[in-house]
Amino acid sequence: MNMRKMTITMMMLAVMLVLAACGSSNDNDTADDEATNDDSTEYMEIEHELDSKPVKVKKNPETVVVFDFGILDTMDELGIEVAGIPKGNTPSYLSKYDDEKYTNVGGLKEPELETIHSMNPDVIIISGRQSDMYKELSDIAPTVYIDLDYANYMDSFKSNMKLIAEMFDKEEEMDAELAEIDERIADIQEKAANSDDKALIVLGNEGKVSAYGLSSRFGIIHDVFKFKTADEKIEASTHGQNITFEYILETNPDVLFVIDRDAAIGGEASAKDSIENDLVKKTTAYQNDAIYYLDPNYWYLSGGGLLSIKEMIAEIEETL
Repeated sequence: MNMRKMTITMMMLAVMLVLAACGSSNDNDTADDEATNDDSTEYMEIEHELDSKPVKVKKNPETVVVFDFGILDTMDELGIEVAGIPKGNTPSYLSKYDDEKYTNVGGLKEPELETIHSMNPDVIIISGRQSDMYKELSDIAPTVYIDLDYANYMDSFKSNMKLIAEMFDKEEEMDAELAEIDERIADIQEKAANSDDKALIVLGNEGKVSAYGLSSRFGIIHDVFKFKTADEKIEASTHGQNITFEYILETNPDVLFVIDRDAAIGGEASAKDSIENDLVKKTTAYQNDAIYYLDPNYWYLSGGGLLSIKEMIAEIEETL
């Protein structure tokens, strides 16, 4: 074979090798495309008031950051894993999350953005205390805002519970839980309806007191459980209506519900000492031994969660 023929032959072989390599590369590309198309990951779109468009969230997310203790106790009750929470004021009944295996993502109002970013979370769940940080958090990962409408407590609560259930494929378990809650509430409502007792709800804070009425933070006692109110004109505000001990005496409730904020945030439980003074001792509630100190872990720090609402119901059941 002369040199010219050898050169042509080698060139033809080179071309064939290049074509074969291209074909292999195309096959690999096709396989990658098919793998992408066969991705079984499901997503859901969630609408909330902090964003003009729905937030796309992966179903059954694995790395979850939760800032709301009510949602945290819901996930705990359903056996759903959590990766990070804000530590420092964790309710005592959720103290297991203070363990080092759960990342500390900052304070309730001061999220540590760098820490959260390093976790590469699949979803971040926030509530009112973190609403001002929504933009910064949503830049890190899909962020879902879940809030509780006190004026429409049960509708709002159930909507939140069903959202969590859908996100983690726990619909059947949640339906059973909500049915049991409805049954227990109906029993409380029946007993409250048959009583003429009027109730007053107060929050104790460093020796001062504020009152909560209809459609307020603790208004579930009136709006849902149907306890009659000792004063229907109490202003519905986040921090309650400032009152005096003279007001409590003048209102003279048959039942007095007390939430101790100092105990909730790690201070000394002081509400009982300040409230049971000479003025309040003259009320019907005191004289009938009907002053009830509600657990601030459920009522103040969390609330609106699957576990916390069941414990709130249990406390009210005991008063009846």
